[in-house]
Amino acid sequence: MKIQIINGPNLNLLGKREPEKYGYTSFEDFLAELREKYPSVEIEYFQSNVEGEIINRIHETGFTYDGIILNPGGYTHTSVAIADAVAAVKCPVVEVHITNVAAREEFRHNSLVGRFCRGSIIGFGLLGYLLAVEAIVHLAKKV
Repeated sequence: MKIQIINGPNLNLLGKREPEKYGYTSFEDFLAELREKYPSVEIEYFQSNVEGEIINRIHETGFTYDGIILNPGGYTHTSVAIADAVAAVKCPVVEVHITNVAAREEFRHNSLVGRFCRGSIIGFGLLGYLLAVEAIVHLAKKV
């Protein structure tokens, strides 16, 4: 089983950026724990601050992987192109947000990407990625 995690802009700063909102753990440290918890799942990680690179990675993995976990960051609310990429691929995409975007600024309440995802996990911190792995593993068993 192969899962691609894709993080969007500013998520490379996890552990440093506003730790009261995003926590004190870097994504790389969390990823090591996630891989240890799921040794039978090949988890690949990609982060970019560039919209086109995120789209390219969705295209590259969306037809051959068992699932994509996508945190598009600020592009969630602005990128029709990322939403179109998610709609175009075959594998299930699970949208993850570390913070509860519904409890934040009003412009963050709308996800252009979410309507094309299998589901969304919002507001549980890094635990959301673990829940997304569980969801994809469960979905793959039903196929």
